[in-house]
Parts: sequence; structure tokens; C-alpha cells
Amino acid sequence: MNNKSLVRLSNIIGIISIILLVYWVFVFISITVFGLKVFRENITETFYLSVVGILALMFGSLIINVMFNLTRIAEKHNQDDLNVSKRASKRLGLIFLLSFPLVFGLLFGGDYLTSRKKEKMLIASAKSIIEKNKEKSDKLLNYTFNESWIIEADDILDLYSKTDKHFPYVSLIVPDSIDKSQVLLGFRDYYGKLNDTIQPTKKDFIQQTTKEERDYLNNVFYKNLDNVRFSASDGRYELFYPYIKDGKRIILYFSDNQRYGKIGS
Repeated sequence: MNNKSLVRLSNIIGIISIILLVYWVFVFISITVFGLKVFRENITETFYLSVVGILALMFGSLIINVMFNLTRIAEKHNQDDLNVSKRASKRLGLIFLLSFPLVFGLLFGGDYLTSRKKEKMLIASAKSIIEKNKEKSDKLLNYTFNESWIIEADDILDLYSKTDKHFPYVSLIVPDSIDKSQVLLGFRDYYGKLNDTIQPTKKDFIQQTTKEERDYLNNVFYKNLDNVRFSASDGRYELFYPYIKDGKRIILYFSDNQRYGKIGS
């Protein structure tokens, strides 16, 4: 391999390394800023390792100036012809710029597909858990605010959360009233014991919600809505699953935090 070929090869490697690093930075910023979940668990680590490879190639950037000088020297001594026209260069530059919206669109598409897949999986798992534990689910329907029911509900919810790995957290939401005001109560992780001297109070169980969540919950409890509600944001997946039987209504709240799939997870 002569000097001309070596110079050309080194330039190609340097340019490819720079382009790959630019794309990686763009992907990193897009995923981090918008909280996109695109990669599978193992691929996330693989993506990190790929950066090491790119940086290894970029080590040659320290001698980029030398490479260009060698190119000029090689062209001078070998009387190289520049075959790349200005028109071709502009065309390649335009393609390079247009590739960024395409990559961004692919990232958002991957995040959307991940969310839809997660939604279907959570709904199927929630339905399976309830149907296979109908007796326990019916006990949850018979809501009465007393310590005995709260302790039993907590045991049932703990069983649900341990049944399916997709639901590390399961809670129960029911409608109630405090001083004639309608409230939403959420039950999970009750640490009291039966016949404690300090009895539970409804204010301690008020479910904190956003306006959109309250509108949905009130429509389920007071306007006969029976649709599930799924939301996904920055790796947090939430599912509100109504359980309706004999005119009684409760909502099981399932959630999952996906710690992988984006940079920094």
C-alpha cells in the first residue's frame, strides 16, 4: 500500500469517526432531553460501549491537521486529480443535514412503539391478575373504611405486586367523602396493626392526582366510564384499570419504572 492509499484511508477513517460522533451526540441529546425510551436493556449498555469504540477512532483527531498536510503533500507529489466536484460536495452536505430529522423521527418512533408495547403488556397482565384472583378482587370491591379492610386490602395488593414482575407497585383507588366533600382515597403500604390505639383517618389516604387524572377518575366513579387510562413519561408507565362488578367500582393503579432504554438509565 503506497503513501497515497494510506493518506486516503486515514482520512476516510477520521471523517467516518467524526460523523459517527456527531450522530451519537445528536442521539444522546435527543434521548436525554425528551426522555425517550428506545433501546432494550442490554442494548443500552452496548450503546455505551460503542461510544468507546468511536472515541478510540477519534484518537486520530489529534493528528487531523497532520493528515490534511500529508494529503496536500501527497497531492502535490503525486499530482492527484480532485474528482469530487463542488456540486457533489453540496449534495453530500445536504444529505448529511437531512439525515438528522430522519434520525430524530426514528428515535420518536422507537419511543412510541415501546410505549404501545408496554401498554398492551400492562393491560394484559392487569386483566390476568384480576381474573385469576376474583375472590380477592371482590374483597377489594367491598370497600369500607376501617382498619380490618385496609390491612386485608394491603395484603392483597402486595400479593398482586409480587405476582407479575411488570407491576412492582400496585395500589387501590376508591371514591369517598370527607366533611361532605368528595375525595379520592388511595390504599397501599399500610404499616398499622389491627386494633392499634391510633386508628387510620381518611385524610392520611387522600390520593394525590393531577387535574387530568382527577377528571378521568371522577368520570369512572360518577359517570360510568369504564375505559382504562395509560400514560408514559420518561420511563414511568402508569395504568389505571377499573374493576366493575354488581354496580361497585374500584380502580387498580399499576405502575412500572423502566430504568433502561435511554442514556443515563
